Amino acid sequence: MKIRPLADKVIVQRTEAETKTAGGIVLPDSAKEKPQRGTIISVGDGKILDDGSRSKMNVKKGDKVLFTSYAGTEVKVDGKEYLIMDEGDIMAVIED
Repeated sequence: MKIRPLADKVIVQRTEAETKTAGGIVLPDSAKEKPQRGTIISVGDGKILDDGSRSKMNVKKGDKVLFTSYAGTEVKVDGKEYLIMDEGDIMAVIED
């Protein structure tokens, strides 16, 4: 199944949570924090402006991003978990 975001929405696949601390302690699932970073899987066409034109999206497929703690709605498609969020919930693009 394919999903395509609308308007200024993006689909993000969250980065896996760390399983060990820096000191080497293995974390149980209940102690893991959900990461606030991920990879853009798909991008909408942009928000429709008052004059009828579309705004340009600032992110693109494949970008690695940081987003707010409570950003997006979690969905599961074909056994994989994704977040659908507004482009405005993205705080930064990670550049290597």
